[in-house]
Amino acid sequence: MSKVPADLRYTKDHEWAKQDGDVVRVGITDYAQEHLGDVVMVELPKVGQSLAAHKVFGTVESPKSVSDLFAPISGTVSAVNDALDANPEKVNSDCYGDGWICAITASEAGELAGLMDADAYSAFLASLDA
Repeated sequence: MSKVPADLRYTKDHEWAKQDGDVVRVGITDYAQEHLGDVVMVELPKVGQSLAAHKVFGTVESPKSVSDLFAPISGTVSAVNDALDANPEKVNSDCYGDGWICAITASEAGELAGLMDADAYSAFLASLDA
């Protein structure tokens, strides 16, 4: 069973978002990293890059596949997790901690609230496995 922390918001594309003041930290969920397998590369966005909600901002590569990353909210990239360049496996070992991908300064108030909470995401995952 995939871990679904209660303090995060989630997308149907299996990204998570956590608000910290004006900034939203983003990564992929436990479900996503489990289905990818061993992550061997993460293509990070550039700091300062403008993102639109639900649009591709990077990729995660495993021996099995290359998967697009979709922005959970609109905004500007304020930080990226450069540690993933040398250690992309952090996405597998700690997807909700050291395996975060980027931080976004939100440009659209209310977008984060429109994402699924933990209960809704858990129900969504159950529907995928049904």
